[in-house]
Amino acid sequence: MKKFISVFTAAVVAACGFTSCADGAASTGGSDDSISIVTTIFPEYDWVQNVLGDNPGNAEVTMLLDNGVDLHSYQPTSQDILKIATCDLFIYVGGESDEWVEDALEEAVNEDMIVIDLLDVLGDSVKEEELVEGMEGEEEEEESESEEEGPEYDEHVWLSLRNASTIVGEIASALAQIDEANADAYLANAEAYQNELNDLDSRYQEAVNSSRLNTVLFGDRFPFRYLVDDYGLSYYAAFVGCSAETEASFETIIFLAGKVDELSLSTILTIEGNDHSIAETIRDNTETKDQQILTMDSMQSTTSQDAANGVTYISIMESNLEVLTEALN
Repeated sequence: MKKFISVFTAAVVAACGFTSCADGAASTGGSDDSISIVTTIFPEYDWVQNVLGDNPGNAEVTMLLDNGVDLHSYQPTSQDILKIATCDLFIYVGGESDEWVEDALEEAVNEDMIVIDLLDVLGDSVKEEELVEGMEGEEEEEESESEEEGPEYDEHVWLSLRNASTIVGEIASALAQIDEANADAYLANAEAYQNELNDLDSRYQEAVNSSRLNTVLFGDRFPFRYLVDDYGLSYYAAFVGCSAETEASFETIIFLAGKVDELSLSTILTIEGNDHSIAETIRDNTETKDQQILTMDSMQSTTSQDAANGVTYISIMESNLEVLTEALN
């Protein structure tokens, strides 16, 4: 892949002197002399928009994963590689799903580019993926490969409001360095937005403190490890957050159905998507068979069109709080 990227990027960079290369991933704002910011996923995109505020530096912001493609299966297009190679600020998650980034960054033509790797920013607070009791494991072959390569980290760091606040501060510092003339505005915008994040964090904690239960159960993948750890919640789930598995075993279904009965859970949770068959099968194997199935949004399929329609990181996390509150009571 590295050879392909190198040859292609050289050709396209030369071609861009004669033609526009704006097709492909969604972007907002900007002009030929503007700041260029490339993000991989929606939360990063929305955080940047909040730090920019009125966008005094006329920044152009691009979100690469803008067609509902899951982070774990995304592969960059040639236009994506070009945007990264020529941008001023590049923000990505890090981890196994972003292994392609190393090759892409080798093609960078902007020597002053600032790169923000979310896992790197969060350092020791990044968590390894864990298999909790009853959870479906990966195929044995994949497990042995993972052991050889080292620990697998949970990449869904954006689902912690506390992580979000830390990352927003990093974004503000980067923009202040890139656009010194508007540094004060970026830092002030970041502080105001961090106050909103902290307020919502407090509301989550209050909801958990006053809830009847302290355990959630997902009949699905589980990308909310950071969120539940923030508030001291326990969880059960069919799969880890980055699992590629789609079918749960009989043993997993029966174990989770038993936990629903044992803990008197009135709700089985899922993540966004149309296939909730595992959650439905778990419900059908409980004693009462009357649990509601509710969805928490992990923001892995949110697009810039959603953002244009008013969807924000905070609005999604507020909706998740409503669902979580109902699931815990």
